[in-house]
Amino acid sequence: MRLYYKFVLSILVISCRGLAVFSQDVGFSQFYDQPLLRNPALAGIFTGDVRLSASFRNQWQSVTVPYTTYGLSSEIKMPVNAAPNDNLTIGLQLLRDVAGTSEFSTLQILPAVNYSLPLSQEKNSFLSLGLMGGLMQQRFDPTKLAFNDQFVAGSNGTFSVLPVTGQIFNNTSINYPDLSVGVSYNGSINENADYYIGTALFHLTKPKVGFFDGNVITLNRKAAFNFGMASRTSETDQIIVYGDYFKQFNYDFKPVGVSTLQIGLMFNRDLWGEDEDNRKGITFGVLYRWNDAVIPVVQLEFSKLTVSTSYDVNISKLVVASQYRGGLEVTLTYKDLLNSRRRGNGPIPCPKFGGHMPNTHYIGY
Repeated sequence: MRLYYKFVLSILVISCRGLAVFSQDVGFSQFYDQPLLRNPALAGIFTGDVRLSASFRNQWQSVTVPYTTYGLSSEIKMPVNAAPNDNLTIGLQLLRDVAGTSEFSTLQILPAVNYSLPLSQEKNSFLSLGLMGGLMQQRFDPTKLAFNDQFVAGSNGTFSVLPVTGQIFNNTSINYPDLSVGVSYNGSINENADYYIGTALFHLTKPKVGFFDGNVITLNRKAAFNFGMASRTSETDQIIVYGDYFKQFNYDFKPVGVSTLQIGLMFNRDLWGEDEDNRKGITFGVLYRWNDAVIPVVQLEFSKLTVSTSYDVNISKLVVASQYRGGLEVTLTYKDLLNSRRRGNGPIPCPKFGGHMPNTHYIGY
């Protein structure tokens, strides 16, 4: 019994690799395009009214059975009119991750809501409070695994595997609710630069994960600290900085020594046409996940659609096996304005990030 408990525990630790080797949550290298995984209060912090992001990640193909992750994030901003220029963002985070030989899978269905209260129209600053909660599912296929009681001695020092095992799992699929909350502040330094900062707390419900009776694993609470800044250096260029720091805490909020940092530096050049429907642009840069990977990224923008590609250059202790090969990631992002905003006579103050251009309908970061 103890043997296969340790085995399942190792599956959980390895499979739920997320942002770093010892993380319990799944994440993406292009983390800025899946904002709800960073902080529910970052929903709606972009220039525009509607954003859809779809991400695909293929990891560790050079080491073992590839880990594949699919993510879909959607956000839509709308006025509330409880206070002048306030906004409500409705979001949805969907994620599916399949890891390793056991096909250990994680499914997230997490609706989110974020309310943004204006603090200063002059600096376009907003204080945002976000809440995200929904259903999580984790499962694996034990028939894809081989246990030690299946191995029998063969001739000439070889081993054969018996078709069945005596190890019995009470459950191979579990469902549990999850809840997170966050707050963020965004504003402008001047007409050419804006920024946001935020903090969030994940796993408020202290979800319990276990595949047999009497032994469960409680997911640690996770604190997040977020930062982003976009500064336009010319009429066509801007520099963008992103940063996240995550720290895990146990049930009584004592640090458990598990943390990770991810940062990014991007350079964007606009090659726009006469109107937003003909805009084109290119962005390139490098991301870094602490003690894990260096990640070059390239984005091509075609009007409202952006295509991004990145590759993890692994620098962790696994580099002996990976030979610096980590994972390929591709993201498609669509941004637009609501029809009511397009028909307006002037810009409506709302939470935004980057994209300071003379055209008030510019759709940027």
